[in-house]
Amino acid sequence: MSFIQEFKDFAMKGNLVDIAVGFVMGAAFNKVISAFTGGIVSPLIGLLFNTDMKDMKLLLKETVGPDGKPQQIFLEYGTFLTAVLDFLIIAFVMFLVVKAVNNMKKKEEAAPPPGPSKEEQLLTEIRDLLKK
Repeated sequence: MSFIQEFKDFAMKGNLVDIAVGFVMGAAFNKVISAFTGGIVSPLIGLLFNTDMKDMKLLLKETVGPDGKPQQIFLEYGTFLTAVLDFLIIAFVMFLVVKAVNNMKKKEEAAPPPGPSKEEQLLTEIRDLLKK
């Protein structure tokens, strides 16, 4: 088997394709959650603090830059809080997805095995008749 054929077989395995699809969907889902957090949740939290969450920052130091203009160094904790909120929402949704998948697997495993086929029933009757 050639190296190219081996690589093609590896790349076309179902699991690898599933992972690739999951990765792309995860990236798109991340954008949706970021838009939700930035466009809906942050403004609502901003109402509580009377500012946008992204604008929440702490002035650490005022300096003069090499060009003589004043510069300010900030600790931008609002951006960090937004990222943490994004993570928590994504983690919660992933928890719900995994929980749903596990519940579906349990239902599949709990299904009773099918009864004997008609052929097996007929053979069982013949065996029982022969025993008499």
